[in-house]
Amino acid sequence: MTKRVFLIILDSLGIGALPDARSFGDEGSNTLDAISRSPEFFVPNMHSMGLFNIDGVLCEPKAQKPTASFGRMVEQSNGKDTTIGHWELSGIISENPLPTYPNGFPSGIIEQFEEITGRRCLCNKPYSGTKVIRDYGREHIKTGSLIVYTSADSVFQIAAHEDVVLPEKLYEYCRMARELLQGQHGVGRVIARPFRGRYPNYYRTSNRHDFSLQPPQKTMLDVLCENGLETIAVGKINDIFAGRGISQAIATTGNVDGMEKTIGLLDKDFKGLCFVNLVDFDMLYGHRNDVEGYAKAASVFDNQLAVFIENMKKDDVLIITADHGCDPSTDSTDHSREYVPILVYGHAVSRGNNLGTRDTFADVGATVLDLFSLDIEISGKSFKNSVIKATSGSKVKKSG
Repeated sequence: MTKRVFLIILDSLGIGALPDARSFGDEGSNTLDAISRSPEFFVPNMHSMGLFNIDGVLCEPKAQKPTASFGRMVEQSNGKDTTIGHWELSGIISENPLPTYPNGFPSGIIEQFEEITGRRCLCNKPYSGTKVIRDYGREHIKTGSLIVYTSADSVFQIAAHEDVVLPEKLYEYCRMARELLQGQHGVGRVIARPFRGRYPNYYRTSNRHDFSLQPPQKTMLDVLCENGLETIAVGKINDIFAGRGISQAIATTGNVDGMEKTIGLLDKDFKGLCFVNLVDFDMLYGHRNDVEGYAKAASVFDNQLAVFIENMKKDDVLIITADHGCDPSTDSTDHSREYVPILVYGHAVSRGNNLGTRDTFADVGATVLDLFSLDIEISGKSFKNSVIKATSGSKVKKSG
């Protein structure tokens, strides 16, 4: 009987272009393959679990006796962003993409936002988050105007220096934008992007905060809460789901801190789901085309993974997957339309079982509900019966 499920999202760790990647401008993208070529890449624990045994993964030798069940998943939703990916993992298949603004937001939206905040807006176009504060930071500090920008994703981002606009005030402006951006202009996320420093050495702080669109349908998290199970959100999960269906939210400062806090939760007596997002892969390395940094971050995670597994209880199940790709080796700095991996580990999980190619990310949410013997009220098909066996898990070695 499963007591706890730990669902860890390696944000953007795609494993190869989907068949429809061309229509998203992502033909040939392969995040895992890109970072595997770096000398910083060393992931013996995920290798042992079967990461390189997954269909279509050819960048490293296969494990002879994988310690986990493994497979890959196709994104059925029309998109490749964080919100759509997490919604699908939790049981919502989005037929329509969230709105994007390659030419900036309509003047009417900007005018309304300026009116309700009492501040003018700068930029209003797609921009790199680090470059936008370099190029507009001095004018922002001089005038108090807000730096508003977007990307290829469905986001409305507001940057402000913490000495000009306190983070709490910036969050207030973001809430105003969130109320404004509904319906036709219902972007997936409004994001507060506080920064500090002096020109030209501005830097973004850890006080980022996302204000997400409410999920349009019932999610895995809603079903778990309705049935009295705990739902612990680590990292940006609480932001992605706008706090809905979450019983406890734990903020993190990055991947390492997120894993340390997740490892700490192994000593907490609870029944339910611990849902973890490790955003550094995407935010710090994928979007910045930093292959070496991405590869090193994967190696650090793999080392922490060994500690996590060593402390798992017999009735715990670990699921590792991703929400999209973000190939750091391509010219693009945006997300990529890719397959995502799935690794399932636990004392009661069969070893070496190939789950093949799952039709949708939503199979994860369906499986989580099935592991707790709940009715599957969401999209997706459970693979519980394919992975849960009367076998014992095995320890994995630390890297380093």
